[in-house]
Amino acid sequence: MEASAAGPSRSLVRAGFVLGFAFGGFFDGILLHQVLQWHHLLSLVEAEAVRDLRVQILADGLFHVLMYAIAAIGLWMLWRGRRGFDTPGHDMRVLAAAALGFSVWQFVDVVLFHWILQIHRIRVGVPNPLAYDIGWLVVFGLPSLALAWWLARRAGTPGAGSGPSRRGPAVAALLAGFMVLSGAIAAMPPPATATAIVLFRSGTGAPAAFAAVAAADGRVVWSDASGEMLAVDLGTSGTAFALYRAGALLVSTTTPVAGCLAWSRV
Repeated sequence: MEASAAGPSRSLVRAGFVLGFAFGGFFDGILLHQVLQWHHLLSLVEAEAVRDLRVQILADGLFHVLMYAIAAIGLWMLWRGRRGFDTPGHDMRVLAAAALGFSVWQFVDVVLFHWILQIHRIRVGVPNPLAYDIGWLVVFGLPSLALAWWLARRAGTPGAGSGPSRRGPAVAALLAGFMVLSGAIAAMPPPATATAIVLFRSGTGAPAAFAAVAAADGRVVWSDASGEMLAVDLGTSGTAFALYRAGALLVSTTTPVAGCLAWSRV
């Protein structure tokens, strides 16, 4: 019986780690890329092609897609290993693994992406970016690591549980809820958005892009140097679908792309 339960139990703990890691990525993207806008994923990459704001936003969007994929894998693992909650203490072990995954994301992000690859920092364009990196780890990385250690110790405490965990379904629902909520928030546009950011395919040219906006009953309030990325006031009659029909690739008021595109400041 113990041997047959070992597989689901291990899968369940791994699921907690994967979901915690994905939540760390969502937390990073929502807070730093969208709300605070302290950096893009590739903010410090000097290649001329990457400096284009459209490429920066695309990279942020691909980052979110990766987090959605990791979260989906974690949810699948959680479902597959659900019988592991029959093992005493596994509710706490799964929560400990999730807290550890969240913490590991913070350290991987800072150590690998900030210090080794140097593609961005917590806050770009400040006199002492190292202070922000370390401060981020102190505020988010270390406390979640300590929480993981405390939960793991509770799971191993004698008397933590002598039978199947009654809290298992609640823990599973909590982790799944966090993932669904994080994914939904990552896709939401900012509140009280007055304009839509519209991205046209490369080579469209400013005249064609401006004509497309006019055909959709919109008004251009800002444009990048290429004229192919615009902030558009759609008023009451303009619609995102009209812009798509006119050749737009992305319109920030449509939910699948709102997460990164809609939060871009013009």
